[in-house]
Amino acid sequence: MQPTEATQPTQPKIDVSKQLQIAVRSGKIALGIKETLDAARFSKAKLLILASNCPARDREDIVQYAKQSDVPIFNYPGTSVDLGAACLKRFVVAALAIKEAGDSEILKLAER
Repeated sequence: MQPTEATQPTQPKIDVSKQLQIAVRSGKIALGIKETLDAARFSKAKLLILASNCPARDREDIVQYAKQSDVPIFNYPGTSVDLGAACLKRFVVAALAIKEAGDSEILKLAER
């Protein structure tokens, strides 16, 4: 039997919620649509995270500014309630900007 092509090594999966918690504790983040929009507009963020139920109008604006500023976007699979809980907050978070990752590996999401 002939050897087949070498399979590419699979990247370990990143636990987004855990990395978000580490980023909240040790890094600098901006919570909320207005702050995320400003971070995207002025290239102050290294990564933007949007909840699955982020309002369409706000999502369009954030995506537009992110493209202009070359800031990567990660679409969080959960709702804004889930994203708020992942950030250790007791309120909903529809969007957030990672300004400094701190000790987390959250910026690896931007490489996907």
